Amino acid sequence: MNPKVDDFINNATKWQPEIKQLRQLLLDCGLTEEFKWRMPCYCFQGNNVVLIGNFKEYCTLSFFKGILLQDSNSLLSKPGENSQSMRFFKFTNLEEIIEQQSIIKAYIYEAIEIEKAGLKVIFKSNTELELVEELQIALDKNPQLKTAFEALTPGRQRAYNLHFSEAKQSKTRETRIEKYTQRILNGKGINDCICGLSKKMPNCDGSHKYSTAENE
Repeated sequence: MNPKVDDFINNATKWQPEIKQLRQLLLDCGLTEEFKWRMPCYCFQGNNVVLIGNFKEYCTLSFFKGILLQDSNSLLSKPGENSQSMRFFKFTNLEEIIEQQSIIKAYIYEAIEIEKAGLKVIFKSNTELELVEELQIALDKNPQLKTAFEALTPGRQRAYNLHFSEAKQSKTRETRIEKYTQRILNGKGINDCICGLSKKMPNCDGSHKYSTAENE
């Protein structure tokens, strides 16, 4: 059990019993507990499988490759109209989680089998830019980030995508995406100046480094 998840639950103002129950289900299924994107994340052999989320009106259990699940019970929802991969359960009380426990576990085990088989989501894009998988998942999960990223110029989009894709490990790619999320939300490119000191706006020319040295 990850202590950061303990803190997440203890600091949650709503849905504590529901999150605890979902957590136990996921751990019972043999997933590894981590903490990513400020949420409990459950992985299989290093691959992201499920996220627990808490919102004002409900809590969620989100499957990264939910589109690949059979969902024969039609219980999963889409985070947004254009979401290509992630699908989620929505819960509003503890009782429905307990009542659907066997069904929820079946979905989790199916998601694990998808990882064992090495199945990938084939993303459709209206542009020629093929986004790295971790970035596409982050955009599907966060509509605000998706809107901000799509508002960037094609060159800025390519620069971010290249920087993220250069990392060899998925965990490193996720860390890079998380690091630059706020910059993207602010409408800035990866090489844009954010201190206002550059003489080559909007590009960064390293002026902030010289300013820091002068003040030391």
